Amino acid sequence: MAQHIAQKLRLTAALLGTVARKDLAAAFRGVNPKTAFDLGRADKWLQGRAQPRELSVYDDWSKLLKLEQPGAWIAESALPDFTAAICARHGVDRGELERRAGAHFETAAGHEERSLGLALAGTYACYSRALSPYYRGQLIRGSLSIEAGPGAHGLTAAYREALPTGQLLLGGQVTSAKRGLYAHLKEASGEAQFFLCLFPHSRPGSVLGGYMVGGAIIGPEPQPSLTRMLIVRLRHRAPEAWGGYLPPDASIARDLASLGVAIEQPEMVDRQLAQFLVGDSDGGASQIPPAEFRAIVDVFDRHWLRHSD
Repeated sequence: MAQHIAQKLRLTAALLGTVARKDLAAAFRGVNPKTAFDLGRADKWLQGRAQPRELSVYDDWSKLLKLEQPGAWIAESALPDFTAAICARHGVDRGELERRAGAHFETAAGHEERSLGLALAGTYACYSRALSPYYRGQLIRGSLSIEAGPGAHGLTAAYREALPTGQLLLGGQVTSAKRGLYAHLKEASGEAQFFLCLFPHSRPGSVLGGYMVGGAIIGPEPQPSLTRMLIVRLRHRAPEAWGGYLPPDASIARDLASLGVAIEQPEMVDRQLAQFLVGDSDGGASQIPPAEFRAIVDVFDRHWLRHSD
């Protein structure tokens, strides 16, 4: 049974001097061009969320480290035994290698954080159900901009809605975690606050989705509210006048086309997006089935990639 795979991979990366996952994957391809060491799954392996199932990965790993032991031994060995073996084989001090592995992990984490910031930075069109009781059943549009700053916590977001009472502008920190993307947005000159709880980001990042929690801005009484939200990446910033409530019979696909996102088969996409935003409940907690959101990701990712330079 495989054990300590994440720690063993970090020690291997430190020994080889690789920082990014793609460099580690390239090293595996160097010993076997057809290796099953997959770049996409390596992220989960390094985080300890999964482990390679193919024995060939461990065989390639043994060749990469030039060990006498077979691949199965790498999978099953205790961590101290694995560390001692690679140190002895390559003449490396154990304490030094473990120190480098720790530094490597911090460097890799910082690299991934910067990479995520660059991937998320941009402008987005947001669609959600109106929280105001005066616009019950309608959708409201907002614009979101995400910027990546320096440091490990440099992602910030600004969200804007064009309301009949004037512009609503909120801003705050964006936090990426293994199981979600979160943003706590506050109004600088008022009391309004929204919290976004979204599916984790995936490349190329054409669309985000999840829930927005907050209070109704326009209404006779304060009402804690929850709504699904769809956040579509734009290639160009939306005009200042864009936004606000959509008429009940308006098409989201046509609205996106006015912003330069002309989706193929707009009628089908409208039905898909409407179903996503309305959602349903079986009497339990309000939760979005991952497959439902992934179907939308597939539509927008394919469109984004087809129109990329």
